[in-house]
Amino acid sequence: MTDAILVWGTAPNEETAAALCRTLVEEHLAACGSVVPGLRSLYRWEGAVQEDREAGFLFKTRAHLFEPLRARILSLHPYQVPEVLRVDVADGHGPYLQWLAASVRAP
Repeated sequence: MTDAILVWGTAPNEETAAALCRTLVEEHLAACGSVVPGLRSLYRWEGAVQEDREAGFLFKTRAHLFEPLRARILSLHPYQVPEVLRVDVADGHGPYLQWLAASVRAP
């Protein structure tokens, strides 16, 4: 078991995703933020199927930081209803998990 988590979401473009990543890493809410360019999202919104180009973002952090990280994403994100999903990490490479833990705020 580990307290590492992944937090996934989408943004309207790479620049917005990168700005979110930079801010949350600089604020020690995430050890790493990755930008995933080139998403094509199809979704239902206000009764109709929509299609947009987006960029994804993936944060690596610890469970106790999820609530402040989510709040910060919501405060910065341009979408009315941003996607913010937490994925618990069951296990991982020990040295990476140690680096992750050392790179974010202490509990």
